[in-house]
Amino acid sequence: MSLNIVLYEPEIPANTGNIGRTCVATGTRLHLIEPLGFHLTEKALKRAGMDYWPQLDVTRYVNYQDFLEKNPGAKIYMATTKGRRVYTEVSYEPDCFIMFGKESAGIPEEILKEHPQEAIRIPMIGETRSLNLGNSAAIVLYEALRQNGFVQMKLQGELTKYTWE
Repeated sequence: MSLNIVLYEPEIPANTGNIGRTCVATGTRLHLIEPLGFHLTEKALKRAGMDYWPQLDVTRYVNYQDFLEKNPGAKIYMATTKGRRVYTEVSYEPDCFIMFGKESAGIPEEILKEHPQEAIRIPMIGETRSLNLGNSAAIVLYEALRQNGFVQMKLQGELTKYTWE
């Protein structure tokens, strides 16, 4: 099993770094659709991803069409504030893709219109526009992992015992 996080034209290196770190910790693949709003060599990206970045399974695509061509038949859930279903109302396949849009604009409307049943949202109160991209990715990813039994992850009772001094 390998879930996939897709970032559509991410703009903030710290968010991508944090998501990359979460992907390493969960055995999730990261897919980056260009253009990126930063260089992958930026300090902020490395600082957020810390020393995990070299362990990350990451693929870059020149655009959305390139992503689709290289992942034919992929089941893609699209996280958006415009989603009809709450992220907990779908069943995540073990190899599905969960896409998040750029921080300033989300996933483009023309892409969302093509996938209305795959558009999911995280509930929020009031007039909150959105959550931080890294938080959103972690929330939805961990629901997908939970639904798939946290395969290959350490569960409670399996943790290494530490001696605290």
